[in-house]
Amino acid sequence: MTRLPDFRLETYFSRWEFTARYHLTASDVQTMTLGELLALADDQDRAAFENLSLGYTETYGDPALRETIAGMYERADAADVICFAGAEEALYLAMNVLLGAGDHAVVVTPSYQAAETVPLALCEVTGVALDPNRDWALDLDAVKAAIRPNTRVVSVNFPNNPTGKVISAADFTELARLCDERGIHLFSDEVYRGLERDAARTLPQAADLSERALSLNVTSKSLGLPGLRIGWIACRDRKLLSRLERAKHYTTICNSAPSEVLARIALKTRATILDRNRALIARNLPLFDAFFAEHPDLFEWRAPDGGCVAYPRYLGPDGVEEFCTRLVEEAGVLLLPAGIYRSELTPTPTDRFRIGVGRANPEQGLTAFAQWLRAGR
Repeated sequence: MTRLPDFRLETYFSRWEFTARYHLTASDVQTMTLGELLALADDQDRAAFENLSLGYTETYGDPALRETIAGMYERADAADVICFAGAEEALYLAMNVLLGAGDHAVVVTPSYQAAETVPLALCEVTGVALDPNRDWALDLDAVKAAIRPNTRVVSVNFPNNPTGKVISAADFTELARLCDERGIHLFSDEVYRGLERDAARTLPQAADLSERALSLNVTSKSLGLPGLRIGWIACRDRKLLSRLERAKHYTTICNSAPSEVLARIALKTRATILDRNRALIARNLPLFDAFFAEHPDLFEWRAPDGGCVAYPRYLGPDGVEEFCTRLVEEAGVLLLPAGIYRSELTPTPTDRFRIGVGRANPEQGLTAFAQWLRAGR
């Protein structure tokens, strides 16, 4: 395995995430307090949390948590679930288990950097770019053309970060069929599932479509609980899950016991939490619509199909990198410029920036943004 490059997003966030006054590029929805989450618990789970023994937990994850997670899928049970310390550990270990020298992977771009750089450190990788000129459409023919005899993984992310794109269920089902037909593992990052603007567009979960497919999810994004650091992979290939367990022995070994109980509470009440989060995004989107409508000479804006991030186009002559740098330095408003999402695999737009629409009370940040624009930048 070659040395991984700096993680551009995290490096950028280490400088600005907790110092910028207005975090307008958050990739998660507004979180809740521990008290608010515990208030959703039933008596049994609340007692389990209060009387928890702080010892080691099972590497696969708390059995009750895995049972709860399995209930989210149509064709998986608890034995088809393994838990991790967030989605990043799950992605990292899955790629290391699935890929090696001599293998090949296909990765959709743009996406979360690790989805590209971890496979690239292990084997040859071909990128398939979402098309910004066709509403970020995925070309299934391009995916087919990218597949080789030694392709082991096709990696996708819908709702997509950073574009907010959700492809059609028909296309997603066809993608799973295509991978199955060729003996390929479909790795599906589903961390924004549940935040679709139109619930009818919610995609099936990959693990329900194929025994070989891996569905990645986490409490961080749609549920807005990143502090729990609980993610998971659902996959009906139990031999593969066993390999993932052995790989996890070299990283976290097991998860945080309190976090597993809290994640269980959150997932049992996820309908309530998701209703709250979708309502928050629905309230926020008109504010962003109005903001961008006031500046048609500077921005092309489209609300996301799903998730809580969008990827508007910046039209200014100074370029998006300089624009975002000056905005955070001079106005304290944090956005993520396109350079964070550049790809070694495909051309990616250089005039976009990521903005988050899922945090409470974005008015202050948008006001500071607008004042800075009016002041002549």
